[in-house]
Amino acid sequence: MTERFKVPHTLILLLGMMLVAYIATWIVPQGFFETITLENGRQSVVPGTFALSEDKTRLTPMDFLVAIPRAFAAAQDVIFFVFIIGGVLAVARATGTIDALIGSLLERFSKKPQILIFMVVFCFALASGAIGTAGEYIPFVLILVGLCRAMRLDAMTAVGMTITGYGIGYGVSAFNPFTVMIAQSISDVPIYSGIELRLAIFLPFVIIGFHHVWRYAKTVLADPNASLTAHIPSPLEGADESDYPKIVLAHKLILFGLVATIVAAVWGISQRGWYLYELGALFILWGLFTAVVGRLSADTAAEQFIEGVKELATTAILVGVARGIALIMEDGQILHSLVYGMSYPLSYVGSEIAAIGMLIMQTLLNLFIPSGSGQAYVTIPLLAPVGDLVGINRQIVVLAYQFGDGFSNMIIPTNAVLMGIIGMAGVPYHLWFRFCLPLLTKLMIAASIVLVAAVLLDYGADVQPVLNASP
Repeated sequence: MTERFKVPHTLILLLGMMLVAYIATWIVPQGFFETITLENGRQSVVPGTFALSEDKTRLTPMDFLVAIPRAFAAAQDVIFFVFIIGGVLAVARATGTIDALIGSLLERFSKKPQILIFMVVFCFALASGAIGTAGEYIPFVLILVGLCRAMRLDAMTAVGMTITGYGIGYGVSAFNPFTVMIAQSISDVPIYSGIELRLAIFLPFVIIGFHHVWRYAKTVLADPNASLTAHIPSPLEGADESDYPKIVLAHKLILFGLVATIVAAVWGISQRGWYLYELGALFILWGLFTAVVGRLSADTAAEQFIEGVKELATTAILVGVARGIALIMEDGQILHSLVYGMSYPLSYVGSEIAAIGMLIMQTLLNLFIPSGSGQAYVTIPLLAPVGDLVGINRQIVVLAYQFGDGFSNMIIPTNAVLMGIIGMAGVPYHLWFRFCLPLLTKLMIAASIVLVAAVLLDYGADVQPVLNASP
């Protein structure tokens, strides 16, 4: 019997979500908070200033269509970074370096895939938690896909270990400059205070993520037909182990260049405020270095680069359209209305329930405000006073924000990095959603337990700002 229902293409799902957002702009009351410009140039909302709009903004069907190319423009940094990575990796593959690296890793981990999975989840979580790395993982996706295929695993396992590390790192970060530092500064608590709890929960959450990915991987090893992506063509055709070339000097130099590129990227992010434009430039430099050391002719390198870009055209389209969902809601002036509607009821419940409510609210809002720092500027000024009202220390408000923003990064389709990673691996969104939802549920339950315990233990009381103090 043929299957009656077929899940639509990821592009159709995203366009459908844009349409739902467009319809919502006609239904949800439109309103806004007053905003102020901070010293760093970012806009922050002012608590207690929400007001319904007197002049309603009605988006026309033309506005909906125009939002699509506007979304591409808004996501151009991620789109072009994905193109650059795809092209440069194709050049590296042409030199045999990628295959040689996979062969070398196979010799070490072919019989110990659980160690490989734990190392990737742990290291990616550590990097994301320390310096906020995210898009930097895109270059590793195809390498991990090829490695997993050679180990009789699948592309879902490769994506799983990558995104799990990324999401957990953001969620339980001890000192992420793009989330923790910003949220704590807005909350008026000392920067990086409360670090002991965040360090204490890092490994337990990493273990939750590792267990989820490894349990799935064991299922695939036992029965390849159980793979969620068994019917999906791989973007990187695997080879038999005997076909992998040995690593020679040229390969080692190219890999050293990759490591140097990553180190330079980490330094630039932490010390100079670099992001995707600068990182793209670094990878272009590595691509040129790779072509020279790999002795590729200029024409061959150019052809390989273009082929690599072509392979990621679908990914770029998905990244662009995903940005359009939030754009529609911003244009329709309902984003602040949703924030207000979600935050208002929290002032009427107990502190433990309010803490979990803040987690749920931040999780839902991340769909509409996929930027971690942007979400902090919109929500923390509102939730910090709510926390004061119901007896939740501001340190706990920041923790709820971290959990909600970080963990949901793994599943929201408006996250350009997520769409770039699954697109690079050729994994449709609906299949990734099926894999990730149980993991997100586990993490949310664990996060709720931590938040309730934090409330009961009065976490953050030592740095709680004194309100309405006499001058």
